[in-house]
Amino acid sequence: MPAPDRDELLLATLAAVAPGTPLRDGLERILRGNTGALIVLGHNKLVESLCTGGFSLDVDFSSTRLRELAKMDGAVVLSDDLGKILRAAVHLVPDPTIVTEESGTRHRTAERVAKQTGYPVVSVSQSMQIIALYVDSKRHVLDNGAAILSRANQALATLERYKLRLDEVAGALSALEVEDLVTVRDVVAVSQRIEMVRRIAREIEGYVIELGADGRLMNLQLEELMAGVESERELVVRDYAPNGRRSRSAEDILADLDVLSPEDMLELSQLARVLGFAAGADAMEAPVSPRGYRLLSKVPRLPRLVVDRLVEHFASLQKLLAANVDDLQAVEGVGETRAKTVREGLSRLAESSILERYV
Repeated sequence: MPAPDRDELLLATLAAVAPGTPLRDGLERILRGNTGALIVLGHNKLVESLCTGGFSLDVDFSSTRLRELAKMDGAVVLSDDLGKILRAAVHLVPDPTIVTEESGTRHRTAERVAKQTGYPVVSVSQSMQIIALYVDSKRHVLDNGAAILSRANQALATLERYKLRLDEVAGALSALEVEDLVTVRDVVAVSQRIEMVRRIAREIEGYVIELGADGRLMNLQLEELMAGVESERELVVRDYAPNGRRSRSAEDILADLDVLSPEDMLELSQLARVLGFAAGADAMEAPVSPRGYRLLSKVPRLPRLVVDRLVEHFASLQKLLAANVDDLQAVEGVGETRAKTVREGLSRLAESSILERYV
């Protein structure tokens, strides 16, 4: 169960304790019974070395068994797949030199065991009536479904507003591309909106996982709002990534955008640097021309391989827009029928983009 990616491990743990799961049912039974608990979500030789006393069980997991075993002093150890209860009433003895910010004995032990073993540990507080997860160096307190749903709905409303603004700036970019009037600022503005939308969506994904079965409808809304955002993100980069010996690949640029800090994301000049452009007030107004990936992707039933060949052949959107059917047929894989489809599709997209901008 331990994973190298801490965020992924936290999300996996949240999914395991989400409402509707057997483990969450057991934890809520413990809370209602006004008892505490310490539960290690995984077992290996290192975990075993920290266990003293108690007894071995190796029985199938059930919420009622977990509730009854929690009545005894000591920790409960589950199997990696959470399907078995392996140990109960054990005393955990982690390395006392491991730094912990907790004050209570149970929580201090939980944090140290999580840090030392790499396995998530659940601590149920009898006095505070909370369930806390310790995943490596992170502590996450589980809220009730109503509180999570309220925060998730607020985030979803924010996402809807940002997505609407993204659609507006992306539509404006398409019109500017047709007229060959794009500047670095226009490209960076679209990229910034895409990154903002993605990060809000990532936060909502966490809420959906925490909600468990109660988050299904919200997940459908999220999927609908995010449809096409990832492909748009890649196409913008492929359209405008500068060429040259030292230029980075689209994959490298996308990876750099992923790790951009929230503060840097708000700075257009910093985003311009990540995208490969020069920074500065004058540089932001510099003209740039798209290769044509974005507009070609909107032509129905046009395979990606054909799009790549068209862009490679014509090198710019303006040359694509100026190409006639015979010019398009010169590209490998583009016959007469497909050439007409591309020609008509680009013409319609160009007209509609300009109409949307000026009408």
